[in-house]
Amino acid sequence: MKSLELFDLTGKVALVTGGTHGLGMAVATALAQAGATLVVNGHSAGKMGNALKEYEANGIQAHGYLFDVTDEAQVTEYVAKIAREVGPIDILVNNAGIIKRIPATEMSLADWNTVITTDLTSPFLMSKAVAGSMIERGGGKIINMCSMMSEVGRDTVSAYAAAKGGLKMLTKNLATEWARYNIQVNGIGPGYFATAQTAPIRVDGNPFNEFIIKRTPAARWGDPEDLAGTAVFLASRASDFVNGHIVYVDGGILATLGKAMNEN
Repeated sequence: MKSLELFDLTGKVALVTGGTHGLGMAVATALAQAGATLVVNGHSAGKMGNALKEYEANGIQAHGYLFDVTDEAQVTEYVAKIAREVGPIDILVNNAGIIKRIPATEMSLADWNTVITTDLTSPFLMSKAVAGSMIERGGGKIINMCSMMSEVGRDTVSAYAAAKGGLKMLTKNLATEWARYNIQVNGIGPGYFATAQTAPIRVDGNPFNEFIIKRTPAARWGDPEDLAGTAVFLASRASDFVNGHIVYVDGGILATLGKAMNEN
């Protein structure tokens, strides 16, 4: 087999949760361009409609399904529905997530539970729902969207960091349980990326923008397309002996303490 054929996803069905915008859409686009039949999940009819139009404009026929990834009954129902209407899921990307920036002393239990349920419980529910079919068919790929907060902390994101830290360990444990069935479970940990959500703070003179550029050895924000190669690698045969790892796509932030105070 030629090396590039290892990355070919033709004939595979890929489901990306939260694939209607941002980094989820970037990952979904990469998988589709590598040959996968694309299925995207969302919870907003308006966002889904816009996303499907954008995929189509890029030459991608995406199948959109609206369901709540935190509701086990809906997850079970729609995974079966996708299998009937599109095909059994070969590649699952657990991308749907939420963050609430609230100091720990002010965070309500309701807000805490919302973040934990969305960012940690839903990947468990989705992975559990697809695993049975993957085992029966002899393999599959699960990719969890982790975070640099899987490794380090920041002010006001205690629930998010706890969830993403838990997701890192869930990734390792599911990999341990399911490797014998030829299922690879890995994670991607994005750094700081240029998306519509970060646009307001990515302006000259904004202190946080300057902090990120100085703190990142690559000296820039990530482009969503920077995730493409890692996503395709982890979804393809090229990663068949890679299991339980988190690949941090962060421009080198986690590799360094940063510049000294007197460095330019």
